[in-house]
Amino acid sequence: MSAISMNTPKPAAETGITKEHKKVIFASSLGTVFEWYDFYLYGSLAAVIAVHFFSALPPGSAFVMALLTFAAGFAVRPFGAIVFGRLGDLIGRKHTFLITILIMGVSTFAVGLLPTYATIGIAAPILLVVLRCLQGLALGGEYGGAATYVAEHAPQGKRGLYTSFIQTTATIGLFLSLLVILGCRLLMGPEVFADWGWRVPFLISFVLLLVSVWIRLKLQESPLFQKMKAEGTGSKAPLKDSFGNWKNGRIVLLALLGATAGQAVVWYAGQFYALFFLTQTLKVDAVTANLFIAGALAIATVGFVFFGWLSDKIGRKPIIMAGCLLAALTYFPIFKALTHYANPALEAAAATSPATVVADPRDCSFQFVPGELKGHVTFNNSCDLVKNLLNTRSVSYANESAPAGTLASVRIGDTVVQSVDVTGMSSEQAHAAQAKLTADLTAAIDAAGYPRAADPAQMNKPMVLLLLTILVLYVTMVYGPIAAWLVELFPTRIRYTSMSLPYHIGNGWFGGFLPTTAFALVLLTGNMYSGLWYPIVIALITFVIGTFFLRETKDVDITE
Repeated sequence: MSAISMNTPKPAAETGITKEHKKVIFASSLGTVFEWYDFYLYGSLAAVIAVHFFSALPPGSAFVMALLTFAAGFAVRPFGAIVFGRLGDLIGRKHTFLITILIMGVSTFAVGLLPTYATIGIAAPILLVVLRCLQGLALGGEYGGAATYVAEHAPQGKRGLYTSFIQTTATIGLFLSLLVILGCRLLMGPEVFADWGWRVPFLISFVLLLVSVWIRLKLQESPLFQKMKAEGTGSKAPLKDSFGNWKNGRIVLLALLGATAGQAVVWYAGQFYALFFLTQTLKVDAVTANLFIAGALAIATVGFVFFGWLSDKIGRKPIIMAGCLLAALTYFPIFKALTHYANPALEAAAATSPATVVADPRDCSFQFVPGELKGHVTFNNSCDLVKNLLNTRSVSYANESAPAGTLASVRIGDTVVQSVDVTGMSSEQAHAAQAKLTADLTAAIDAAGYPRAADPAQMNKPMVLLLLTILVLYVTMVYGPIAAWLVELFPTRIRYTSMSLPYHIGNGWFGGFLPTTAFALVLLTGNMYSGLWYPIVIALITFVIGTFFLRETKDVDITE
């Protein structure tokens, strides 16, 4: 690939986009796809990782802790945005690209080599969290640079279209991770994959790392950045200039609350939470669920480019706001329809034999965060014992308060199962009492018609695929135009820093914690749909703030 030779380069708005520029944009996008692939492997394998790294916990808590580790990568993304955003504004987009891809590739490869809890104990989940944090730091520096880089090459009036190709990279990276996982499952078989084969997708990332570094070495610097450097108009203190004055800091805050927060929850609800809802709540087998999500992504991914192109015509704001509003208004009916078409037996059992936990509220723990991470962690209160069993079987339940000191019980239809109090019992007696409770409650759940897994014969697969495709289309509405909108809100000299922070707080914190928060709400309330309140509320907040306080930017000239 030849260099883009220009001593004092003209901005892309004047020269148009050349063939060489298109190659550079493609190379940038491809490298970003590989980085997203690395980051999302963990999320796609959260259920498997829970078994290997959190085996000391009860199943429900282990999965939530795996999701919390998944979220740790998102928690540090804003810090990566600050560190690498500053570097990108000081030394350039290209060199920052190389650093982020190296950190991401090496840390992902290391996850594939990491010993499990059974081998090294508590050190295993600790090291896993450390590697997830390194991935998060790398991704925090990646996206803002890629979006800025492409936007600064695009001609005036086409930034929405050109940056939309960067917007496809997150979904394509997820799609690629799902395909690799599915391929490994089918080639190895489910037992081998669950035992050690899950490591292979992580190890493959080393090959992708080599390809990505080769691509990044061929990139040329953004013409607008070169122009800024040549004129000496760059910022010497990007962090201070971005966040140290209210004029720019106000735009950063509005971009977070009025754009990226809502965009993020719609993105993660429509892809990751939908996947977890299928596998963990509706008990659809992992291969089928991944095929559904992969199919929806394949069908709807073109929406990123379409809505990016459309935003050049009608504006960024109306499309993103419409996506947030549609998601907030339709999530409950869509997810209930997923239950109806993916696991109709579960829906029928919940309607004919609803479950109610009758217990002293003080006897019920919030099973989201265990009290310790050593030995075998259990919840032994009479209320906790029955709730853990119900959660494991995806039985939604109502909560009914009982007088203080009352032993918890579960009412399923007309059947009542009494819990046990193991306080003061020997370990053998406690084990026997809990085993009898498990047998009695399992029998009652089975008798009420609650399925242990979704029956493929009863599944309406075309409708499930259609519903998931609608969810992904919402994702394309909010995500397709967001890069162009953020780029246009900030000046070139502090663009990388200024746009990266609201993007990664929105996507790293509001979006990345969505699966964890949603499932925590389900554990807290007992209702399988309670988790949807989180993305709905955030999307509505973004709709209001974005509509009334953020400006439209499609006609902004970023070269000025």
